[in-house]
Amino acid sequence: MIRKILLAVSGLGHAEEMMKTLKEMPSILSAKVTVLHVVPPQSTAAAMTDKWEEGGKILANAIQSLNLDPSQVSSILRQGDPKDVVCQVAEEMDADLIIMGSRGLKRLQSILANSVSQYVFQLSSRPMLLVKDDIYVKRIKRIMVASDNSEASTNCLKIALFLLQGVEGGQLILSHINTDLCGKLSGITDIKPERNSVLGNAVAEAEKQNIPVRCVTSSGKPGEEICRLAEELNVDLLLLGSPDRRPSIAKKFVDLDRLIGASLSDYVRVNAPCPVLLARTVG
Repeated sequence: MIRKILLAVSGLGHAEEMMKTLKEMPSILSAKVTVLHVVPPQSTAAAMTDKWEEGGKILANAIQSLNLDPSQVSSILRQGDPKDVVCQVAEEMDADLIIMGSRGLKRLQSILANSVSQYVFQLSSRPMLLVKDDIYVKRIKRIMVASDNSEASTNCLKIALFLLQGVEGGQLILSHINTDLCGKLSGITDIKPERNSVLGNAVAEAEKQNIPVRCVTSSGKPGEEICRLAEELNVDLLLLGSPDRRPSIAKKFVDLDRLIGASLSDYVRVNAPCPVLLARTVG
């Protein structure tokens, strides 16, 4: 399911550490990794030469730190707007997953700061794993999926089950936030989902693959509760389905109205205490 990974590196953040952690998982062992660094345009030829040299060093350091089989890793150094180039390369290589670092900027800050990760999240339909600069990347054993009835959430369940294959001590946590009972449930409540429900089918599939599963529920504001559960349950990776928020008029324009407006995925990517994998429907 995840055979080709695009790792966008900038020389900062924990993206490389996240990649190394993923490579410890049996399901990712054979995945091919393309490491990308983008050199933004410069005003002078001398400055451009310096940036190319700096970019080459960043790529070399990233490849060295990953310590992967040479047959499994390749590198790309390209000039252009980083936001556009990441999307272009992901399409060219037909990436199954994009991994990027994130400063954890809020929506309006992301717009004003010209955030690369936020832009790519807006315009790419591919699963994207964001690693904030201020979090600690842990070995992945507990994966939580924020579950609802959406196709994107179902895709997240498939990805989580794929990642947990063969992980010793691994656990799938399915969380559901009940907005109709806002404030009526306190703490974490374990639940047994109905057999033919979305969660029930997910539990059956996990048990079929011998993956321990736990279903929990809470009530309140979804974004806040998802992040709270992730922290209290000591989750290593959080998966969240996100609706396709690409603008319908032209793909190159970021959907500013939705960026500024309320968004569950925006809240979670900024406030989650662990890396966040955002996925849309299966294209």
